[in-house]
Amino acid sequence: MIKEKISGIQLFYLMAGYVLGTAMILGLGEGVKQDAWITIIIGMIGGLILMAIYSQLATYYPDDTLVQMLPKLIGKYLSYPLILLYILHFTYSASRAIRELGNLIVSTILTETPIFVIIGTFMVLMIYCLRGGIETIGRMSEVVFPVYIFSLLLIWILLLTVEQFDINNITPILGDGVKPVLKEAIPNGINFPFGEAIVIMMFFPSLSNKKNVKRIGMLAILIGGIILTLNTIMMLSVLSPEIYSRDMFKLLAATQLVSVADFLERFDALVILMMVAGVFFKVGGFTLAAAIGISQLLRLKQTRTVFLGLGPIIVFLSLISATNYIEHLKKGFSLYIPYGHTFVQIIVPILLLSIAFMRRKLRDKKS
Repeated sequence: MIKEKISGIQLFYLMAGYVLGTAMILGLGEGVKQDAWITIIIGMIGGLILMAIYSQLATYYPDDTLVQMLPKLIGKYLSYPLILLYILHFTYSASRAIRELGNLIVSTILTETPIFVIIGTFMVLMIYCLRGGIETIGRMSEVVFPVYIFSLLLIWILLLTVEQFDINNITPILGDGVKPVLKEAIPNGINFPFGEAIVIMMFFPSLSNKKNVKRIGMLAILIGGIILTLNTIMMLSVLSPEIYSRDMFKLLAATQLVSVADFLERFDALVILMMVAGVFFKVGGFTLAAAIGISQLLRLKQTRTVFLGLGPIIVFLSLISATNYIEHLKKGFSLYIPYGHTFVQIIVPILLLSIAFMRRKLRDKKS
């Protein structure tokens, strides 16, 4: 059992920031243009259902992480492949998130710097933070999340001053019908970023008051979904649906149009700050979950040494996963998210909850 404890507000900050993470900068639902915000709402509803499943499993096994409850549910030998799969999922997802940060910084402020230098430096800082355990990252989230939200609110205010701002850009609503929106939202809109909150199952045992498990998880999904929806509407209003569907870093593109009295310009630094903060939550959550899983699988007493081996692996994966950023996005949204995410974040948890429910029913009948 994990000995470190974090408060409910710390876990909420960590998970809300995790849900926002890279999705805030990259944008979602670009395939349906002006209806992108609707796909986020549908994804959020699906995410709330998934969080109900995750938190119910945590209620059945309050002192166990996902790795620890798997052998109790499906047996020792059947659980090993799944445990390894989840560790690989967390590790690879961390590498994807840090690659997105590297590409953004290389494309904007450090154009002459090799991407491996940026990724490697950030990972060193991330490991230094994570070696303090979940309590350290919980305390850091209390500092980073308010800065993240303040930066976002400031960007929204600035976007309102853009001459091209037009809320009518989100019309016609469902102009192409419901089918394209549903196709965009299911399963991709659910899997990314809401389904990735399955990582919270590695942190539930660390919560100081386990009665708040479901409330914290649901609130993180709800608040994250509302913020992503509003942010998408703001970006569509500034960029127009056509540009929104083509640009890789949508919030950055919208912010670059800000010009206050032809004097205050170049607010790119705010977007970079948000991206760094978002990747802190995303990479931190995935890396910590992978380290906890490895230490519990190998029955290690601590995770500090695990980070020393895990960090270089994440950096290496981020560099070899794709030759360029376009390929990186294509692999993610056409292969990994619809297939890999669906299996580990939707199918397996539903099966696990069904098994847990039947086990409890059988046990209650016997008693």
